[in-house]
This record gives sequence, C-alpha cells and structure tokens, in this order.
Amino acid sequence: MENNFQMLAKCFYGMEPVLLEELRNLGALEVSAGNRLVKFKGDKGFMYKANLCLRNALKILKPLFEFRAGGEIELYENIYQFDWRNILDSKQTFAIDSVVHGKIFNHSLYVSQRSKDAIVDRIRKDTGQRPIVDTHDPDIRLHLHIFDKHCSLSLDTSGSSLHHRGYRSLTNIAPINEVLAAGIIQTSAWDRKTDFLDPMCGSGTFLIEAAMMACNIPANLHRKAFAFEKWKDWDKDLFQKIRSAQLSRVSSPVGKIYGFDKAPSAIEKSINNIKNAGLEEFIQVNRADFYNSQKMGDQPLHLLTNPPYGQRLEGNIDEMYQKIGNTFKQSYPNTNAWLISSNFDALKFIGLRPTKKIKLFNGKMETRLCLFPIYEGTKKIHKIKNQENGQSS
Repeated sequence: MENNFQMLAKCFYGMEPVLLEELRNLGALEVSAGNRLVKFKGDKGFMYKANLCLRNALKILKPLFEFRAGGEIELYENIYQFDWRNILDSKQTFAIDSVVHGKIFNHSLYVSQRSKDAIVDRIRKDTGQRPIVDTHDPDIRLHLHIFDKHCSLSLDTSGSSLHHRGYRSLTNIAPINEVLAAGIIQTSAWDRKTDFLDPMCGSGTFLIEAAMMACNIPANLHRKAFAFEKWKDWDKDLFQKIRSAQLSRVSSPVGKIYGFDKAPSAIEKSINNIKNAGLEEFIQVNRADFYNSQKMGDQPLHLLTNPPYGQRLEGNIDEMYQKIGNTFKQSYPNTNAWLISSNFDALKFIGLRPTKKIKLFNGKMETRLCLFPIYEGTKKIHKIKNQENGQSS
C-alpha cells in the first residue's frame, strides 16, 4: 500500500462515469470522478497498466506537489524550493504546460515561463548545468494547474494524448477522436457480443475501437511510446510483464463487426487503418450506400454512426437526416440505432423520437448521442408482445 500514489486521468466531458467504471474494473483504488477527470490510486505498475489499457483517458498525470501562491514571486519560490534531482537532471529536456483560472494569474504562457525559470535555476544551482526546454518532444513534461491561489504541479505520464493509439495513419474529413469513439461505444451500452455496424464508417474509428473492445486488446497496444519510458525509474521488465499479462486475455469477438461507406476513399482509409491495428480478420468493410442497404439477418443489431453535421456538406442536410431515419425504419428492424450529431435541427428530421439523448462534445462542438430503437414491426406491436410475454410468464 505504501507504494501507491495519487493519479489523475483526464477525459472528455460526459465520459467521467465511463472512465470511473473502467478504472475500477482495471483494479484502481480510491476512485472518484471530478470535472473531466477521474482521481485514483495505484503503484508504478498500475500506472503502466492504466496508460496501456484505458480506452477513455486522454492523459494520466502524477501529482508532484501543491502549494499556494499570491503572485509570481511566490510561484517562483515554491517551484524553486522543490528538489528536482529525482525528476529531472541537466542532461534531460523538459516542458511545462500551464492552465490558469482566476484574477491573480491570467496568462498561461507567462506562468509557464516563470515556472521554467525556477526549475532551470534550481538545477543549475545543484549541478552547475542547466537543462534544455523542448516544447515539442521533451524527456519530462510537467503540467501546472492554477485556480486563484491554489497551484498543483504534476508529471505527465503519457506524453502525447492517449487518443494517438498508433493505428490510424489515414483519416477522413473531420475524423472522430479515438478516445471519444471508445467512450461513445461504451456509453451506448454495447454488450460486445451483439453484431456491430457503422454504416457511414469513414476511416473506421468506431469499428476499430469496437473490435479492440470485443477482443480485449489493450487500447494503446500499438502506441509507439509513453512519457514514463524516459523517466529515471523506468522499469522495462515490469512494463513488458504487464503488457504480456494483458495480451494473454485477448480473444476472438463473438459477433460480427462491419461497416460500409459510399466513398471509395473512405473505404481505402478504413481498410488501411484496420490493417495497421491487426484487425482485418475481425472487421468487414465494403463500399455501399446506407440508403440502399438492408440489415443482415434477423438477429439484434447495434448500429452506431457519426454522420456529417452539415458544416462541410453540400446539399440539403435536413433531407439527408430524413433519409437516414427512413432507412432505419424501412430496412433495420430489431436494431438499436445510435447516432451522434451537433446539428440539433437536422436530428428532428430523423422522424423518430429518441429514447435517449446524451450531451457530449466532439472537440468544441456540443453534440447529442441519440438512441433510436427500431422494433420488429411497429412499436405498438412490440409493446403488445412484451405484455403478452409478461402475462404468460
């Protein structure tokens, strides 16, 4: 227990409950949700495991220390007084990202600059040499968060955002973020066994994230590097042991995972990305027009798609959404159809009342993730069947 320490997993708005549950299932301790983050505890091995496996985390931070500062002098002094020798030496590069809220500190770049000065001055005092700042690819990346006088300095354990899975080399126009895609799939309560379809698959992100879930493949298996690999206490053997243990849980999916798109370029990109992820055996993609498609078989289907919102679309967006709704009703019985869009007016043209509307953000765009259950026959008949089954039981 004494080897456990506090960590923060950052996430998208609305994904806090999903990430919290994911962390608990992974074995995290003292898990609690905040605003776009989830706090938890674990040891160094769990830090490695969390970075490797979490599907809904954008970054994992390891808090170093907290302090109060009423101005730039106190800010400098507190950071200068910290013993940096176990974190950073003069031969390593580093960078600081700052987020500030309040009236005392209101310029994040200046805060980063003063903090950088304090670290450089302290290391130069201790070693006689100064480390180099590298904002592009530093050995050590620090995060400073200031709210009024309260300051918190953390180590970035991940490096670049964890949505950089490592499989996506080609993208379609306005691709959905991989971490957001995983969160949307889990929010839609897919059971990982029912057939999964994205009928406007673009570069294949939903399909790949769904297949990785169904196969128990660690989310960041294909990622090239994590920030902790440059730390002084990097334990390569421990990381490989954790990686091997997670790979031993990989299995084949139960249901079908497939998608189509009418654009040849989209199909080419999705095939390439699926191949990069090593999932071509488990995902089928074909060129097809969703409006002329039919559901395969009578079994239940989990449909999830991210259609154009209208910003870049030529033509009538309302008509497009109307055709989506008509296709749902006419060709996809026994389907839970999930659709995410920021065009709230166009969503009305689906012609179906969503049973769920979940507020999410795709980048800076506020969106709604909507569920349209498509029953076998009419909804009325479906209700009657349920009542009869209930009476007979």
